[in-house]
This record gives sequence, C-alpha cells and structure tokens, in this order.
Amino acid sequence: MDDRALEQVYQENLEERLISYIAEENGISLEKAMAIYYGSKLSNKINQGNEGMQYLDYKVLADLLKETEPELFEK
Repeated sequence: MDDRALEQVYQENLEERLISYIAEENGISLEKAMAIYYGSKLSNKINQGNEGMQYLDYKVLADLLKETEPELFEK
C-alpha cells in the first residue's frame, strides 16, 4: 500500500469517528451529523489537506466545527 492509499484510509476513518462523535455529543442522528459535517467548511479543509487539519484528533475537530460553524447545528 502506498502513502496516498494510507492517507485515504486514515482520512476515511477520521471522518467516520468525527461524524459518530458529532452525533453522540449533540444527541442527533448519524444522518444529521453527516449533513452537518459534509456541509461544513471544515470538511473541505480536511479533504484538501489544508492547514494540517486532517491530522488533528476527531474530538478537537468536532469542537472546532461547533465553535466556527455553529449555524450548522441550528438547522
């Protein structure tokens, strides 16, 4: 497995953990948590590898998301 494939697997696992954590911490469904995450600017930063966001802990990322994009949680 090359570095790119490993990075892809890591990112997929990160997104799964992050979405599950968002759902659990906010008492919402996984579907709602997915809509919040994939509708966020944070998901774009993670997917593009901007600012090293993809290497942060999923709990830190969830806190960042709620802090920087609170409107996504109000819908």
